[in-house]
Amino acid sequence: MTSSEPFDFQGKHVTVAGLGVSGVPAAKVLHGLGAIVTVVNDGADERARAQAAGLEALGVTVRLGDGDTLPEGTELIVTAPGWKPDKPLFTAADRAGVPVWGDVELAWRLRGPDAAPWLAVTGTNGKTTTVQMLASILKAAGLRTAAVGNIGVSLLDAVLGEEQYDVLAVELSSYQLHWAPSLRAHSAAVLNLAADHLDWHGSMEAYAADKGRIYEGNRVACVYNVDATDKPSTEDLVREADVEEGCRAVGFTLGTPGPSQLGVVEGILVDRAFVENRQKNAQELAEVADVDPPAPHNIANALAAAALARAYGVPARAVRDGLRAFTPDAHRIAHVADVDGVAYVDDSKATNTHAAQASLAAYEPIVWIAGGLAKGATFDELVSESAKRLRGAVLIGADRALIREALARHAPQVPVVDLDRTDTGAMRAAVQEARKLAHTGDTVLLAPACASMDMFANYNKRGDAFADAVRELGSADG
Repeated sequence: MTSSEPFDFQGKHVTVAGLGVSGVPAAKVLHGLGAIVTVVNDGADERARAQAAGLEALGVTVRLGDGDTLPEGTELIVTAPGWKPDKPLFTAADRAGVPVWGDVELAWRLRGPDAAPWLAVTGTNGKTTTVQMLASILKAAGLRTAAVGNIGVSLLDAVLGEEQYDVLAVELSSYQLHWAPSLRAHSAAVLNLAADHLDWHGSMEAYAADKGRIYEGNRVACVYNVDATDKPSTEDLVREADVEEGCRAVGFTLGTPGPSQLGVVEGILVDRAFVENRQKNAQELAEVADVDPPAPHNIANALAAAALARAYGVPARAVRDGLRAFTPDAHRIAHVADVDGVAYVDDSKATNTHAAQASLAAYEPIVWIAGGLAKGATFDELVSESAKRLRGAVLIGADRALIREALARHAPQVPVVDLDRTDTGAMRAAVQEARKLAHTGDTVLLAPACASMDMFANYNKRGDAFADAVRELGSADG
């Protein structure tokens, strides 16, 4: 079966790999289409048993505790995006010639003939913010849209629901792209590339290749990051993509844009890609002050969102209005409070070194609160590039020694407080220690560069703990 052929689900034996956020809806949809559905799941905990009971009541077969064995007669696998490609289930499927789709692929295949086109976004960092900005811009243009995919509304709901959309703003992870061979977006952007999820993909090259799938078959624009220095770059991925005739490469930069680029000139976001005579002309879109917050990496997100919106034909005014209307999610370079002339900023979402580096580049001088689960990361490059901005550092979490050692190598002049504790109350102590190090005019920045699960349920809980501790400082002064 090639990717262009329709798939008749009636009577077909389809295996859904994994319960959870994507597996349960996929199983229900496939069952409703007449497929004979078997769900396999590694775990058999209380939540899985409850989900299984709900599906079995519909007539779906569920097999708990064995996600590795291919059910006999399987003609298609629809997998949860997080299941690794080297899993025995997929090895067996490959030997048997059974195709494997993700939930994104399933949604793509189930779109109707008049389905809304997709404006798609991926990247190591900034995906969610960019997609939300894009949706805000599209709404400001009067278009019916939603932020979907790895965020907000599920793609299956967006494709099969009763609500009619003009265009969709779609966030896609590298996992989702790996399992979406026939996806063909109207236009797409890769925001940046940095080493992440390499345990899943196996190598940086494989990770980048899966990100680059988002450009395959693009019709109007492949949006890339002009300023990216990593190799392969996002521009390299555009060059390698097989796109439709007439599709253009459109860059975004924090500097002055060249032709076919969007960029920044004297505090103004400008477009030299979607204008007449782009060799000589530029269109003002918005002011840097319209971007919340106006940190460099967030301005880059806004430019990428603007490029995709402009590729769809959105007028310049809608870009400005959409950016002004956009409110970022919590824990993304969020200003919590000023206490004694020191700003306290929560970027708990900076769970890897690339995100933390972007956050650290937005402030100076900084008392940096960092640490958590390193997930195999190293910190030498992050510390060496940020050392001149640091007033001090407060380290928490299981892998804080890795950051402490990098600071000793590359920033020995920076005072470091090493909190030897991983309980949730450590955040209050970290904020109090940061206050001692900070001077008037400094920023105390929570940008952990690590995952949170050694101490907190998720990055949201970690950010909440930071904000609570900061507010305690302010109330104590009051």
